[in-house]
Amino acid sequence: MDFSGIFTSVRHAARELALVSDDVKNKVLCRVADAISERKDEILSANAADLERMDSGSPLYDRLKLTEKRLDDIASDMRHVVDLPSPLGRILMERTLPNGLRLRRVSVPFGVIGMIYEARPNVSFDVFSLCFKSGNACLLKGGKDADCSNRAIVALIHDVLKDNGINPDVVSLMPATHEATAALLSAVGYVDLCIPRGGKSLINFVRDMAKVPVIETGAGVVNTYFDEFGDVEMGRNIINNAKTRRVSVCNALDCLIMHESRLSDLRALCEPLAGSNVVIYADEKAYAALTEGYPTELLRHASADSFGTEFMDYAMAVKTVSSLDEALCHIATYGSGHSECIITADEERAKEFQTMVDAACVYWNAPTSFTDGAQFGLGAEIGISTQKLGPRGPMGLEEITTYKWLIDGCGQIRE
Repeated sequence: MDFSGIFTSVRHAARELALVSDDVKNKVLCRVADAISERKDEILSANAADLERMDSGSPLYDRLKLTEKRLDDIASDMRHVVDLPSPLGRILMERTLPNGLRLRRVSVPFGVIGMIYEARPNVSFDVFSLCFKSGNACLLKGGKDADCSNRAIVALIHDVLKDNGINPDVVSLMPATHEATAALLSAVGYVDLCIPRGGKSLINFVRDMAKVPVIETGAGVVNTYFDEFGDVEMGRNIINNAKTRRVSVCNALDCLIMHESRLSDLRALCEPLAGSNVVIYADEKAYAALTEGYPTELLRHASADSFGTEFMDYAMAVKTVSSLDEALCHIATYGSGHSECIITADEERAKEFQTMVDAACVYWNAPTSFTDGAQFGLGAEIGISTQKLGPRGPMGLEEITTYKWLIDGCGQIRE
């Protein structure tokens, strides 16, 4: 299939969007947020069709599922985006050279952003709101598991755009096919930036195959280290929230690292997890500490594959260490650079942990479940970047802008 027509239309729409005022953009976003509530049944019906095709036991099922509450939250996040200042036209640097030339570095949109994602239909709304506010057109390439949901969402957005005199091609949904993915990754001259959002295999594929610039997001192998000076009650709450709030998201806890001097507290720390039927893959020392108190049917011996696994399910590993240095080595070996946490009352250890851990978000006495664009005050998020070049961590409006230099002269010439 030839996708050049779609790419050309979106590129043209991106140029038109540059002339749309921030007030009009905000009006459109508010109208889309209203339409989410007004057409809730339509979206949920489409989502139900997608859910029927997926095994309810799949880790992706929760990511795919939309509910009235989740749609209300999506609309709320979109209204929060409206309230944020425009990221465009900001003077990032300004100077006048000795020859009188006036230089300004000003924030501008990338242009066209391609988004490749799996069974997460909420991403369609999030990406549209952030791209539209920041003056970017977007090409959405969702997975086949969420195709009905994505089509209903984009149809809603298109209706609002048309009602407000905006070219609907500022957001375009590509077919849920491998051919569309390959075309998007090769769309040099049409797509300015591609962002994959999904599991490790998707991100690796996009990075390896793309001919357009890519920002990696999503894959999260998340650890929490309970230090020898950690508070048990605080630790129970943090660990339980990080693991069970939503198990399918990339900021969910995958491995609890325990200082061996606190193994006697491991049962108390893990007790709330049993209420959610969390399966624990424990190393030998941790297994021995959990044999009395944690349900036998939920306790497993850890294997080499237990560490470094993004479970996306009601499961996690437990690793015993003898020092902070050993915990840091474990994270350096098995972490994905997403989110890591230390639970301790020792400020010096916390500072050392936050200094030494190489991750986008490093927590002290707070759950990794807070790694989220809305929680960080960004409105919504395009994704969570785990790379170091360019944006890192939750990506909001500012992270999907670039800049250009404006140079004002009065006839100067270079010698």
